[in-house]
Amino acid sequence: METIGPARPRNATGPLRTLLTARETPRPPARRRFMMFVLPLGLLALIGLGLAADRYLADNRELPAIVIGILAAGSVLPMLVSYRLPVWAWRIAYPMMFLGVINAGRTEPWPWNSVQILGFLFVLARLAVTQSSGVTGWATAFSLVPVFLFAPDANAWGAAVLLVAIAGVGDIVYRRGRTSELLAAKLAEEEELTELERARRAVLEERTRIAREMHDVVAHHMSMIAVRAETAPYRLPGLPADAKDELAGIAVSAREALTDMRRLLGVLRSEEAEPDKAPQPTLADLGDLVETARSAGVEVTLEATDLGDGAAATVGLAAYRIVQEALANAARHAPGEPVTVEARGFPGRLELAVRNPLRRPGDRPGPATAPLAGSGHGIVGMRERATLLDGTLTAGPAGAEFVVHAVLPLAQEPA
Repeated sequence: METIGPARPRNATGPLRTLLTARETPRPPARRRFMMFVLPLGLLALIGLGLAADRYLADNRELPAIVIGILAAGSVLPMLVSYRLPVWAWRIAYPMMFLGVINAGRTEPWPWNSVQILGFLFVLARLAVTQSSGVTGWATAFSLVPVFLFAPDANAWGAAVLLVAIAGVGDIVYRRGRTSELLAAKLAEEEELTELERARRAVLEERTRIAREMHDVVAHHMSMIAVRAETAPYRLPGLPADAKDELAGIAVSAREALTDMRRLLGVLRSEEAEPDKAPQPTLADLGDLVETARSAGVEVTLEATDLGDGAAATVGLAAYRIVQEALANAARHAPGEPVTVEARGFPGRLELAVRNPLRRPGDRPGPATAPLAGSGHGIVGMRERATLLDGTLTAGPAGAEFVVHAVLPLAQEPA
């Protein structure tokens, strides 16, 4: 069944179902209102119970005592229930309007006793101030039925006007309360948005501060490296050709690092800024990566077979970064040792293997090699790249070699 909630029904049958069949969630009791509402109402209910029973006895309806007790309880019980379940209170009070006319004389101005009349008006008012206009409208329409069926014509129209007036005033109170709730909710939402905006502003300020410090410190030193490498042949006459070429390569690497840093700083300074677009490396760039490693003094052999051009861009980028990181690790931990890079394509997968001899304690240090740029994540970063593509990566000693082995699906994009 439906649950009665604060939302307004969208059609005529919705309020009707809410009034007649929906499961009503009890309204939470307000502690401050308990002493002001429940206790006085309970006292009035006890008094009303006695008055109702006395009224039925005074009317000489010749009813059994148990029936009189049920009718008297039914006259006051809905008022108590209305505190937390106003719809259920109306559901109890409404049938009592038909039962309350049992053995009523046709000459009586009202077939109901005064306690029942006041109790029903109270229940209708309580429903009107807590439920939507549609529910109140249906309840009022149903309430007019016993009035015109059992009340004398002279009093029926007056009673109908009173019912409609009470329901109308209650609905006005309900609408004002709903408007206040909506305004309060909107103000709370605006305050929350303000808090989020302040948090975002704080994050942006912190990112700007980090970008400023990176620019002032790191970028300055990188610029000095590039400038000194470029001007060294002019400041130091007589340098060999190999040294000039090496300095030129250092200058190029420094300039490329500065370009990458400017992209990063642009993202840090503004959350709306986007990094400069640049072509990402693919499998076809493995040869250039190996040549860069060779120029840095690493003895590298590349064995690439059946790579084709069917690999997704994400697979090519991941393969390039894995090989780049593996070469950087080999140059760092086993300088001077030969490195073999194997890249082989198979149906549905690409296998990569980067091998270099393990250096044992006591081995003579190899010749110095220039440090190679990696991703900065080491084996963890390589494994994450493979996992994102539903691939696998292992890295560790295998006999006398250290082997990085990766298997990447060729056609699968990351989730």
